[in-house]
Amino acid sequence: MKRALVLSTAVILGVSAVAFAQLKPTPSPAGAEVYFISPKDGETVTSPVTVKFGLKGMGIAPAGVTMENTGHHHLVVDGDAPPAGTPVPTDPTHIHYGKGQTEAAVDLKPGKHTLLLVLGDFVHAPHNPPVVSKKITVTVK
Repeated sequence: MKRALVLSTAVILGVSAVAFAQLKPTPSPAGAEVYFISPKDGETVTSPVTVKFGLKGMGIAPAGVTMENTGHHHLVVDGDAPPAGTPVPTDPTHIHYGKGQTEAAVDLKPGKHTLLLVLGDFVHAPHNPPVVSKKITVTVK
C-alpha cells in the first residue's frame, strides 16, 4: 500500500513510476538550514498568518527544476515531515510552494497550531540529509 501511495504521488507530480523508482535522494550541502523568519515560536497571531521562510546554505528553485543545492518550501501545519525518501504529500496539512515562494498568507483556525518547514527537491522529496526546520507553535486568536 505504501509503495502504491508513493508511486501514485509521483505520477500526480508528473514523474513516471519508473523514473521515481530510479531517483536517488537529492543531496543537501553540510550546514544547510531552513527556518521561520516569522512568526516566532510561541507568538500569538491573527489569521491569515504571514509566514516568512528563511533558508541558509542553499538556494530556491521551483519544483521541476534541477539545480544543485536548491529546493522549494513546504509548510507542514499540525503534522510531521514525511518519511525519508518519500515526496511531501499534497493535502491540507502539507502546503506546497513549488513556484519558489519565500512567504505566504496562511489561513488558520483559532487555537494552537504547530508549523514546520521542509525543503523539497525538484520532485517534492526531502533532501539527503533532510533540510527541516525546528517545529514552532503559534496561537491564533
